Amino acid sequence: MSGVPSAQVPTSAFSICKVLQKKVFILHGNQLKSMVPKGCCINFLVTLKVLDLHENMLTALPDDIGQLASLQVLNIENNQIKALPDSIGDLRLLQTLNVKGNCLSQLPTSVGRMSSLRTLDLSENSVRELPRDLALARTLESLTLDAALMSYPPASVCTTGTEDIQRFLCTELGEEYCPSSQFLLPVLESDSGKQSLDNVDSLEVAWQSKFNDFEKRKEQKHQEKLAFERQLEEKQKEHHQLLLMNNSHKENILLSVRQEQERLELGVSVQQRFQEVERQRILGKVRQAETGIANRISNLLLDNKRQRKSAEFLQQLEQDRIRMEHLTAITQEETNSLRKREVAVAMQKMLSESCSMRLMQEASDSRRQSLVTEACRSLESQDRKFDQVLSLQQLDKSKAIACILQEIRLIEGELMQLTKLEVKRHNLDAENLQEVLWEQRSALSDLLQQLLKEKDQREVELRQVLQEMELKSDSNQQNYWLIQYQRLLDAKPLLLRMQEVGVESDLVSLLCKLSAQHYLPIMAHHRVTSEALRHMTTKDLRKLGINEMGIQKALLNWAREQPTAPSEGACKADPQEEEAVPSPSSLPSAPGETPTSTPPLTPVNPSAPSLIDGPGSSECVVCMETEVSRQTLTLHSIQTLQFYSVSFSLCLSQSQVIFLPCGHVCCCQMCSDALQTCPLCRSNIAQHLRIYHC
Repeated sequence: MSGVPSAQVPTSAFSICKVLQKKVFILHGNQLKSMVPKGCCINFLVTLKVLDLHENMLTALPDDIGQLASLQVLNIENNQIKALPDSIGDLRLLQTLNVKGNCLSQLPTSVGRMSSLRTLDLSENSVRELPRDLALARTLESLTLDAALMSYPPASVCTTGTEDIQRFLCTELGEEYCPSSQFLLPVLESDSGKQSLDNVDSLEVAWQSKFNDFEKRKEQKHQEKLAFERQLEEKQKEHHQLLLMNNSHKENILLSVRQEQERLELGVSVQQRFQEVERQRILGKVRQAETGIANRISNLLLDNKRQRKSAEFLQQLEQDRIRMEHLTAITQEETNSLRKREVAVAMQKMLSESCSMRLMQEASDSRRQSLVTEACRSLESQDRKFDQVLSLQQLDKSKAIACILQEIRLIEGELMQLTKLEVKRHNLDAENLQEVLWEQRSALSDLLQQLLKEKDQREVELRQVLQEMELKSDSNQQNYWLIQYQRLLDAKPLLLRMQEVGVESDLVSLLCKLSAQHYLPIMAHHRVTSEALRHMTTKDLRKLGINEMGIQKALLNWAREQPTAPSEGACKADPQEEEAVPSPSSLPSAPGETPTSTPPLTPVNPSAPSLIDGPGSSECVVCMETEVSRQTLTLHSIQTLQFYSVSFSLCLSQSQVIFLPCGHVCCCQMCSDALQTCPLCRSNIAQHLRIYHC
């Protein structure tokens, strides 16, 4: 229980000592004011041999402490005890009594009845006289007290040691003095009373030899103690002289400190007045800064509204373009030309708007820089989490879409192979296999229809999720327009990316060093090379939209330093066109989008026979033209990857048509427009499904 401050000992502790018959009870350092709690009795501790109560706030011991008949060690050092009870003399087995650091003024005469007392510490008390009955404690070996302050026995006797004190008290009492070693043997034998009686004689001889050695060591220690006390007296005299010198030195130091303190107080008062004036000046500046910040915030909110209107305008343009694509029924080549014009117009508008926005941003950058940086710091942590979640989601979606596309290609290939096989067998009059082929083709056509429905359903779900995410982001994020603008720049069309790839690598690195990457689309759009820059001036660059004088000079100096060899950047652009197609994971995503897990789809191995390469293997049954004679350059829009932007891919393909629900692939695009029944099975055509092979 040591180390737990408490004013009273818990009753549970006494109960535990009684039940478990504890031998040691340590209660030091607890600020106890009472040893025995209410409702308990000292008899609960009757089995104790060691009781430690030092460093508490006890003022008295219980009057019935003599009932602890088995107690051997009692430590009540550093308390506030003023008197010991008379019943303490009943502790016949007590060997160590430590009352150091208390308020005792005298000892009870009953201490003489302690027949086993070996160590008694009375130092740091007010005891000036020892009772004569202390001489009856024959086993006392060590008596510690304030010898210089004792009046009875005299100080001269007390400084000589415990043996002389006991001899003096025996003389005063009229008793014969005997060394404590003669009475110590019964005490030690009582501690080992459980030993066998057969070994008493041998133990007595051993104890006698030990006591003789003990007497010799005791005498030697007594001489050492006397020498130590003489040295102590000399040191005390020296300490007294040093103390006098130290007092005089302290007075001088206190005088100098007092003067220094007065001087410092004057300096502090002057400094406080100066700090008060400075504080008022700083408060005025802070108020001015707060008003300036409020004005800047209002301007920033106005700029934010303007940017949001421009983003809505771009979105409306994109929706109009998509609506026009669905309403118009034109050929593939006209669609490609219209898309190119729309992309060019949209890019031109976006560049013009980006230039205007850049000019507006440059005017307001100095005002909103501090606010934007703080907002970006708070958003960076959220964006990292969102990007991680979105990357996982996009990876799952891309895997699912890739699997769906792979299945669709496999089904289309199988339908084509089945159709070709059916045509070949039809030419060979293999009518016995037509029923099997019909079942397989019908099953594959049903599966294709189901996959197309699932694809359409997933596209609708994705659009709904995107709309919800956009609404949520508009309501929760104040700087959403900044992120949308950056992602709009990242989602560049393929043609612009192909043009940027065509820019010379040295020119790209120079723009990166000048922190002018935003001019890269302008360079790619106008096909600016080092040879063209060599013949340009600052006016020409200003017409292109490069207005910074430092960037103009750097570009012109770099062009003059370049050799006249033709650039290879444009030649290397063609092999990289295929790599420039954005993958679903690189497409921009709205912030706050929650990932939706898509179950992985296992690829289906084709069950149809392999494609037979030979004359008439992919020919049209109407015009009889093969795949080689119909290879044309088409622009394929990958609709399954249109999550947020339109991606384009260029490929050489021969278009063919699947007739549903029969599933025959036997006609080209040109001939299929006028057909209403399948040329092979003569069944009605409910739907034309065009396929491409890149």
